[in-house]
Amino acid sequence: MSLLPSPPPLPPLPSSPAPEPLGVPPFTPVRVRGGAHRLRRAMRRRRRALAAGLAMTAAALAASGARGADGTEAGAPTAAQRERRPAAEMVSAPVRIADAATVRLLRPGDRVDVIAAADSPAGEASDARVVASGARVAQVPMTREPVGDGGALVVLSVPRATAAALAGAGATSRLAVTVC
Repeated sequence: MSLLPSPPPLPPLPSSPAPEPLGVPPFTPVRVRGGAHRLRRAMRRRRRALAAGLAMTAAALAASGARGADGTEAGAPTAAQRERRPAAEMVSAPVRIADAATVRLLRPGDRVDVIAAADSPAGEASDARVVASGARVAQVPMTREPVGDGGALVVLSVPRATAAALAGAGATSRLAVTVC
């Protein structure tokens, strides 16, 4: 026997299933407008407006013939610029120098004077003349085999007229260089 009273009996479980849900009342959908989309659209409008404004400004300046502070047309050369001679067109001129050891001392970017000495029989003095002054060394091609006459090639960056003079002097004279 037990000294404790027995618990009251539990109510019987309902035999029916759970009650029917009440359902969702009808409502209009809530549409959240994305802030990112709105921001992108506003930035696009601003960019278009800025581009249109810049285009209008450029067209107005071009049509009016904008003037500088000194009254001259913008972009027009000044008197000092007109007095200067136009820059000569630079070309690459390959030149064969008589002394290959001298050419090995040269590096691209060096400035050299090219001197021509007419070929003459041994023992006779010949007049030397400067063919190119202050020519920039563009390239020093390396050859694997020595050239028969002991010369070496160097590529100089010179004005077109000087390139023609170098080609003529190289055909009739031995060329040498001095580093400036």
